[in-house]
Amino acid sequence: MPTAEIITIGTEILLGEIVDTNARYLARYLRALGIDLYRKSTVGDNVDRIAKAILESLERPGREKADILFTTGGLGPTVDDPTRQAVAQALGVGLEFRPELWDQIQARFRLFSRTPTDNNQRQAYLPAGAIPVENPVGTAPAFICEVNGAAIIALPGVPREMEYLLENAITPYLRRRFQLGWIIKARVLHTAGVGESQIDDRIGDLEASSNPTIGLAAHSGQVDVRITAKAASETEADRLIREIEDIVRDRLGEWIYGVDQETLEQVVLNALFAQGWRLATVETGLRGELVRRLCANPDVFLGGEVLAEPLSPEELLLRTQAYCGAQRAEVGLGITLLPAAERQDIHLVLITPERIDQFTRPFGGPPEFAGRWAVHYSLDVLRQISKGAP
Repeated sequence: MPTAEIITIGTEILLGEIVDTNARYLARYLRALGIDLYRKSTVGDNVDRIAKAILESLERPGREKADILFTTGGLGPTVDDPTRQAVAQALGVGLEFRPELWDQIQARFRLFSRTPTDNNQRQAYLPAGAIPVENPVGTAPAFICEVNGAAIIALPGVPREMEYLLENAITPYLRRRFQLGWIIKARVLHTAGVGESQIDDRIGDLEASSNPTIGLAAHSGQVDVRITAKAASETEADRLIREIEDIVRDRLGEWIYGVDQETLEQVVLNALFAQGWRLATVETGLRGELVRRLCANPDVFLGGEVLAEPLSPEELLLRTQAYCGAQRAEVGLGITLLPAAERQDIHLVLITPERIDQFTRPFGGPPEFAGRWAVHYSLDVLRQISKGAP
């Protein structure tokens, strides 16, 4: 199975001015092709640094060496588009003009009744010996350089162009060149109301598995369990994942609330709908985050009152009762974030047709994470109550 590396090129990405969505897309796409991705990095628009990064990727020992090196970006017509020159420098070759590419570039401009400028000719220069990849959805041709059994694949940075070329030109090349026959498939189980160490205590032995592999990813108020399988077919990958998932579910039980793209708020709203309950909320100190996460289903969520100043537990109860009654909601959820010197306290009021519950929980993490944790905690309490848990 080949290994891959991604080098994203662009000073604007390095400085955080734009978000690198290309690397994420590539990583997921390579996983589906069965290609192991070992590294991702970002380099600014500097020929020497890009060339050095390329050489490092190709010269690592053993399996650490990339069989396939992707670059994205830096293929435009301007002086600060350095990828072509950097690849040529890394390989010790010059740039050569490709008339057929220049014809294609001019044809693209004519399609939009435009005339290319002189600097657009730069896009028709490739490292000597490179395999050109025509770009029918943009003006920046891609290219492939084969060296010592490895392949350098330079793709444009415009996401739409990068995705089109990857799917329609690069994938057939990869399947031929590397005889791809494996796939990598992943499934993510989402948990709430539990810490990473508690999950590890129950499934730590499974984390030593080589196929499928199991990994944990902790977020504020949530821990994800990722199961990844390699197999010769999707059916076989699904079987491997299902077998280990059954064990994980048996050990973690009600801590698991959803899978893959499911969100906690979706699960909560669906559970309330099944009960025939509608919800209204009061929140303070959360900047409307709870309302934003619940507003996708107006048939269940009747609205939320967002207050800037914290309320005492007594005030929160009265305010939640009043707002819930005014909205004619069967369920009322009130939450206030109470700042303290060394920790944040989260007080919660939950009103259902059966009873009224109040909870106070401390949060000892960074203050800037308290709001997100509080929202997640309140949603998980609501999940448990709506399912009939005590």
